[in-house]
Amino acid sequence: MNRTALKLCSLALALAATVGTTHAQDAYPSKPVTMVVPFPPGGVADVVGRPVAEAMARHLNQSVVVVNRAGAGGGIGMAQVAKAAPDGYTMLMALSSIVVLPEADKILGRPPMFELSQLIPIARMTADPTVLVVRADSPWKTYAEFIAAAKASPGQLTFGSSGNYGTMHVPMEQLKAATSSYMLHVPYTGAGPAILGMLSGQVDAVATGPASAVGQIKAGKLRALAHWGEGRLD
Repeated sequence: MNRTALKLCSLALALAATVGTTHAQDAYPSKPVTMVVPFPPGGVADVVGRPVAEAMARHLNQSVVVVNRAGAGGGIGMAQVAKAAPDGYTMLMALSSIVVLPEADKILGRPPMFELSQLIPIARMTADPTVLVVRADSPWKTYAEFIAAAKASPGQLTFGSSGNYGTMHVPMEQLKAATSSYMLHVPYTGAGPAILGMLSGQVDAVATGPASAVGQIKAGKLRALAHWGEGRLD
């Protein structure tokens, strides 16, 4: 596979604006903190976000509540945090699509749902490469076989994603361009629903983070064909 293709850059915990408006007399956090995951349960952001929230709760001695706000390729949840009060009580578990969505909005001539300037990055949680997976009972045992099938029957193979311009969509568009192949894009609301769609036969492939696919791979239900990183994944 072309290893110069887009990688899943990282998961970031973002904070709406600044925390400077928190009252000095209040010990932070004096109330539960909300962590917004902009995708449904089962995807990378959700799988990573929940244990991070648990660890934060232990460290802060305060509840950290995970709230899934899916839609628009993650844009709805990201916009919610961007527009939240800048008091440190609303956080975001973001994927690298956070930098793509505002630019895609501008290119398409529509008002961006949010601006990066409204968010402050706190930490990178993971930096895993995107993995191309298919059902274990599919006829494609290798990446070469999959691409050959896509080129032989343009538009017949389908792939699911977490939404337009997200971390599951853009890598596949780059793959199509690099291999001169054509596959039909079927957007879902997150990696979890996209993988369920593939398992049920709705789509043929998904490009996703390892965290959302490794369980089904180990269970023998999915097969990994390639990834967008460097070296072999074990």
